[in-house]
Amino acid sequence: MSDTSHKVHLHDPQTLYRHWEESQWSPWDIDLSADREQWQTMEDRSLVTFVLGSLMVAEERITTKFSGLVGAVGSEEEITFLATQQVDEARHMQFYARFQDEVVSEPAVIAAHVERARTRVSPAFQTIFDDKLVAAHERLLANPGDRAAKVAFVTIYHLVLEATLGLTTFEFSTRFMAREGLLPGFVEGYTKIHQDEHRHIGYGIWFLREAVAEDGGMGDVVRATLRELLPAVAESLTPPAGADASVLGASADDTGHPLRRIGGHHARADAYVSLAVIGSATVVALGAPVADPLIGLGITLVILRITWQSWATVRGHHTH
Repeated sequence: MSDTSHKVHLHDPQTLYRHWEESQWSPWDIDLSADREQWQTMEDRSLVTFVLGSLMVAEERITTKFSGLVGAVGSEEEITFLATQQVDEARHMQFYARFQDEVVSEPAVIAAHVERARTRVSPAFQTIFDDKLVAAHERLLANPGDRAAKVAFVTIYHLVLEATLGLTTFEFSTRFMAREGLLPGFVEGYTKIHQDEHRHIGYGIWFLREAVAEDGGMGDVVRATLRELLPAVAESLTPPAGADASVLGASADDTGHPLRRIGGHHARADAYVSLAVIGSATVVALGAPVADPLIGLGITLVILRITWQSWATVRGHHTH
């Protein structure tokens, strides 16, 4: 690791735990009355429904496929923080379920909401959440002391799911809803979820930096994990067939389609993957402040660039 990366401050698990104690909120404190009224009069709910359903399915997966990380070998401070993240994920799932109960549909158990939403998710989404995440979690459960398994899981969970897909979806969804004055209760709750995820991403970057510093071979694990997932990540950022992305204030150039048109742009994907591996070096490269919320945003920008470039490489649009 370069000397430059050591100059970047990343909050350790104990500090992140203290931040969690100061950031409590309840899914039932958010007023959804305006959302209920607006939902009945929205003319085009197709893409918004798709986004809400995807969030419901994703949150169920990342809530129920997390315990292996809590039980993996780590310090008491690290395990304590990870226990708070599991609480966060359960709280997020409860908020999405409450929104489904009170705004989108009729009250039902969470499993029913998830099953209904699953009919709308894409094959790429299933690859990431049902195949790769589940397999990585099962590997970690089987051997909690396997460092490479823990690194791969954190790469998938914190870099791909939370830093890339999570923050990207938040940006497009809330930007549109806030601009149009739609679903203010959902925006409030989703914003609180977004703030929680800053802490989670901060942990992921901290852990990967420490893991790579201790064993440079762990960088290869991160690179291999990202390369394997990048095509599915690119596809999952593309709106479903027939959907109008402008409903969320996103053009085709914003979402997935430019991933198919970057053939003439030479990637240098390995360099950017390496930046993502060592989180502190990434932040320095981006010139971002050291506060942990912006670390998450910085990582998102880098991984999105990896996605744009590596997707084209994988699909054969250009070669190194």
